[in-house]
Amino acid sequence: MLERSARGEKHPVEDFLFTYYALRPAALRRWSPGAGTRLVGEGVEPFLDEPRWQRDDDGVVLVEPTERVRRSASWVCDLLERTASRPAQLGCFGLHEWAMVHGVGQDDVRHAGWPLRLGAEGSTAVVESLPLRCTHHDAFRFFTPSARPLNELQPTRESQLELEQPGCLHATMDLYKWAGKLSPWVSAELLADCFALARDARSLDMRASPYDLTALGYEPVPVETVEGRRAYVAGQRTIAVRGAALRERLLVEARTLLG
Repeated sequence: MLERSARGEKHPVEDFLFTYYALRPAALRRWSPGAGTRLVGEGVEPFLDEPRWQRDDDGVVLVEPTERVRRSASWVCDLLERTASRPAQLGCFGLHEWAMVHGVGQDDVRHAGWPLRLGAEGSTAVVESLPLRCTHHDAFRFFTPSARPLNELQPTRESQLELEQPGCLHATMDLYKWAGKLSPWVSAELLADCFALARDARSLDMRASPYDLTALGYEPVPVETVEGRRAYVAGQRTIAVRGAALRERLLVEARTLLG
């Protein structure tokens, strides 16, 4: 990925994890045990080059999180707890990406360098033939103006705590965002696991999208068909199960910052 980026080559699937989300690849290479762990013995000195580490009488520890980080941890815990308390909704069929191209031509879509499998008119027809049930504000806000009124809900940032649900691919991908936001007080292992799941979720996300990415090795999940929707739901359910486990791990680590 780094070599491709250095060559200036864009990738509609993997770039998302480093353009939409603020973490740089270097953040995934930086190890931390998370809050509450003291490092002792040989090899701990380099950690002191990073301002969020300090020496104490017995070794090297992370500095106490700032009040801003604690507030973020509190909000993240609230969001994750509410999300986990709800049943997974598995009826959206990944149509958010289709709603982002509704009513526009090939030249005006987000990934204009990649063809639409059904063309512009065919993609618009799919959106108008199936119910839009997006619950995630950060997906909904990219809907075209003509697609927004077709959605069953009108998610906003203010309603995020009330609408987030564990079946949503984007809610699962966001676990990577929340872990990164609380890093380095969240362990590097958890951050890496959240990244790996976000990458898999993004892959399903774009395989089910209107774009033809077969040249990149992404076999379409044709949600415009009954068989494709079944395949999407099966993949979505698998992602949701993995996300539930990571959500609980992230809650455990985030709660340690609230004390």
